[in-house]
Amino acid sequence: MVEINNLAAGKIEEEFLKGLAKKVLKGENREEMDLSIVFVGKDRISELNKKYRGKNKTTDVLSFGGGLNEIVICPAVVKKKKELTRVLIHGILHLLGYDHEKSREDAKEMEKKQEYYLLRAQLRLFKN
Repeated sequence: MVEINNLAAGKIEEEFLKGLAKKVLKGENREEMDLSIVFVGKDRISELNKKYRGKNKTTDVLSFGGGLNEIVICPAVVKKKKELTRVLIHGILHLLGYDHEKSREDAKEMEKKQEYYLLRAQLRLFKN
């Protein structure tokens, strides 16, 4: 089940993003995984980034695994729909164990997956 909570100002295309998340999970053979996607403002994502990553700055996306399976996104930082799609895919891939900060090989693999899903989302190639 994919759940979306919009705690930020502004409208979010919830159905599109929920569908995208489901398609990425299905593509990675994790369609049974529960996922929570939360949209927050700049202050809240800065607080979370400082608390959990030790970085005192605003960021676009944070992923929390360990059974929580939550992605927190700040639309005010992301700004464009294409970027929002990329950020959501990026966050899901982190939850699934991909980590671009481990090594150059891991970064290339994650980027390849991210671009694959982004292109499919843009071209609406996902099948129901």
